[in-house]
Amino acid sequence: MSPKEPPRRVPGPGRPRPAGRTPAPRAPHTIRLGSPKPRLRLVGVALTLVMLVFVVRLLQVQAVDASAYSAKATENRFAKYVLAAERGEITDRKGVALATSVDAYDITADPRMFTPQESKAPDAPEQAAALLAPILGKDAKEIAARLRTKDTRYVVLARRQTPQVWNQIKDLKKLFADKAAADKRNNGPGANVIAGVFNENSSKRVYPNGDLAAGILGYVNAEGKGAGGLESALDKKLAGKAGEITYAQSGGRRVPTAGSHEKPAVPGEDVELTIDRDIQWAAQSAIAEQVEKSGADRGYVVVQDTRTGEVLAMANAPGFDPNDLTRAKSAAMGNAALQDVYEPGSTAKVISMAAVLEEKKAAPDTHVEVPNRLHRGDRLFKDDIDHPTWYLTLNGVLAKSSNIGTILATGQLGATQPEANKVLYSYLDRFGIGRPTGLNYPGESRGILARPEAWSTSQQYTIPFGQGLSLNAMQAASVYSTVANGGVRVTPTLVRGTKGPDGRFTPAPAPEKTRVISPQTAKTLSEMLESVVDDQEGTGTKAKIPGYRVGGKTGTSNRVDPATGRYKGYTASFAGFAPADDPRITVYCAIQNPTKGSYFGGQICGPIYKTVMEFALKTLQVAPTGAAPAGLPVTYASAPPAAAAPTAQPSPQP
Repeated sequence: MSPKEPPRRVPGPGRPRPAGRTPAPRAPHTIRLGSPKPRLRLVGVALTLVMLVFVVRLLQVQAVDASAYSAKATENRFAKYVLAAERGEITDRKGVALATSVDAYDITADPRMFTPQESKAPDAPEQAAALLAPILGKDAKEIAARLRTKDTRYVVLARRQTPQVWNQIKDLKKLFADKAAADKRNNGPGANVIAGVFNENSSKRVYPNGDLAAGILGYVNAEGKGAGGLESALDKKLAGKAGEITYAQSGGRRVPTAGSHEKPAVPGEDVELTIDRDIQWAAQSAIAEQVEKSGADRGYVVVQDTRTGEVLAMANAPGFDPNDLTRAKSAAMGNAALQDVYEPGSTAKVISMAAVLEEKKAAPDTHVEVPNRLHRGDRLFKDDIDHPTWYLTLNGVLAKSSNIGTILATGQLGATQPEANKVLYSYLDRFGIGRPTGLNYPGESRGILARPEAWSTSQQYTIPFGQGLSLNAMQAASVYSTVANGGVRVTPTLVRGTKGPDGRFTPAPAPEKTRVISPQTAKTLSEMLESVVDDQEGTGTKAKIPGYRVGGKTGTSNRVDPATGRYKGYTASFAGFAPADDPRITVYCAIQNPTKGSYFGGQICGPIYKTVMEFALKTLQVAPTGAAPAGLPVTYASAPPAAAAPTAQPSPQP
């Protein structure tokens, strides 16, 4: 190729150009659209996958995990509440209510409904607390803290509120629900800070007679359970069985068309006591007045039916009102007549005399020469007053309440003092000293009576006249009821029976009966106890009741101060029964540490005995027998010094 020739185009290897052809002009470039089918397939697959996810999720919700989701839905929609059982009444022997229950409400809340998500308010607990605090009488901070409780849908804001309190809260709930509905209609959040407050039917324990028999009845705690006295001891019978109700709710309101499931509550049993309300009132009024007048620490009166063992009254002073425990003093909230133990003093001499008579070591007219002082063991004993030598019968020893005469008489129970101690102990035990009364009362004390082998030198001589052993007021009353009942001890009872929800009355089991002394010994003792009240030499003349024969015994003992464990002050007491020749009622009274006026049992407890016994005899319509008293001799004419009678020798038989 010469330099002047134009360059040749060498055809590419892919396209050989035919020889001798002129190249055709190039056509313009066209854009071809792709096929839509692949795209449609892709969209279809994607939609299928999405639908598959929904189907799988639907299957999981409705089939695989259906029960779990149903449970969650039920938890959110359905509310379950306890239906409180109506607590049984406690009545006296005539059916008069002593403790009953009235309608009340427990105010509860669902903390989840106070969260910002549910209530639509950031500070719903505080707002609700500010509204509820003045109505419930609670601290707003405490309420707010409860409404913020986590991991629970149930808290109690206040228990046993009156219907008036719930009506105020119900009005608030309606007001806020209407406001929330109106706010929603205006496209607002519809905040409701009180929707999560509810009520549960409950009951409030009421004691219609105030402090009457409060020591026996006891009280209930904040949860409505028995916490003291018979309310506690009989709680299972009184409480009944709680029920349950489940219903649908929406926005804190019950859905009436959604149905409900209810397990009814079973009411508690009514309990009928042996107590007579009127006699209880008389006993309580009398002891409260004397305790205040004497400036004493406390006092008690027990009234018992001598034949049946039923306790007709058991009064304590000071007492308390179980309707308002905030004002009650803890020391007064028990039943001191069963829980206090103390040395009875001379009222226990009746047991010593019973032993002497039953063992036939002496008779009512046995002569007992009583010196002014008596040396025994390591002590010098005396009577309550200084006196010249007394020439008393055994009946006179009891009538004048001579400690020295009692020591001399009980010394005849054995050939040696240890033997005499064992005999006396056996009678103390049989009369129920140192044993439970049988009432099964919460906190009851059984008293203190050591075995005779453990009696100290002084106890050998003080126990016969009621020092060195301890008992409670019910035990003391039971001793006299045993004598009055012909020598048969009937276990005391406080409950006559129960009445179930079906209205059927079930009597309490019959009390146990135990013969302690013979009928003749009991009759003789009754006649001797009349001398204490009727004879001018007796110490219990203030207990006389016109028209009735009365048997009784005074007591004035050194008192052990429970705070120091040392002797300080006195226990004054009186025990007796009437009519003495056909006994129906026993009354026992004791006053602890009188500091004003007299501290002698005959002076301050004798009048209480008379007041309560007179009232009880009239209430039970017990007529006088009209028989004349036995009039046993109290003293005997002393012999000339050279022929003085030996100490405690029986008088010659005619």
